[in-house]
Amino acid sequence: MFHTRVNRDPVGVLIRVGTFGVQCAHVSARLRRMAGTGFSDDAVSHSSPLFQTTHWSVVLAAGDGDSPQAADALEKLCRTYWYPLYAYVRRKGHAAQDAQDMTQGFFAHLLGKQAFGQLEREGGKFRSFLLTALNHYLVNEWARRNAGKRDERQVAFSLDELDPESRYRFEPADAATPESLFDRQWAATLLDQVMNRLRNEYASEGKADMFQRLQPCLTGAEAMLPYAELATQLGRTENAVKMAVHRLRKRYGELLRAEIVQTVTSPQEAEEEIRHLIAMTAR
Repeated sequence: MFHTRVNRDPVGVLIRVGTFGVQCAHVSARLRRMAGTGFSDDAVSHSSPLFQTTHWSVVLAAGDGDSPQAADALEKLCRTYWYPLYAYVRRKGHAAQDAQDMTQGFFAHLLGKQAFGQLEREGGKFRSFLLTALNHYLVNEWARRNAGKRDERQVAFSLDELDPESRYRFEPADAATPESLFDRQWAATLLDQVMNRLRNEYASEGKADMFQRLQPCLTGAEAMLPYAELATQLGRTENAVKMAVHRLRKRYGELLRAEIVQTVTSPQEAEEEIRHLIAMTAR
């Protein structure tokens, strides 16, 4: 986990995260301060084991594609962040089935050994790499289809069961560019991952009911109840509820940072990703 000079509760993000996206009401000054100071601490250097063992750093370190650990790490990242890519392709104007085929084909290409040689050893954020690699793939795919060639690669993992179009139809019919939609859905996916991990942690400790009742305190939802009423529901004192909410927010902040770290290779990149997340959720 990160060690920073910021001792205050880092989670002041009032974000409503739903299955189909993010509806953000406010980003607090506390998270802005965390973004500005936390990840470039000398105690967390580029050579820190923290950044040597993230999913993305493991992939980059392999380079030649012969590492089973690297292939597994890359597949985990792809399985997590597939939807922002699908939404990007759809917003580029491709039909639903074509977008699904292209997204699956892209992952088949990316997870094949031949793609590992394209990964730059000096690093780079996974989010940026994915979008650049996808654009290159779409250009090549257009040329291949115009030449009448068939893609013989096996599907790395199928999107059929994930039913991507059922999610995409909830996207607002606004003027968002493919790039801004990709960024928005990347933020939504990351925050969904964090919330799900937090929910699962509480459930594993037999505290699923507590999490359900306290979650609105984390997100700033309108359904948030006064502490006194929550105390009555949970059979606790009001001070105990306040402490439970504090621990919930603290753990959310830890999981948020941990999730971001999996997609970068250095403290500077982690800091940049926090700033990017703030920008996306503040819109």
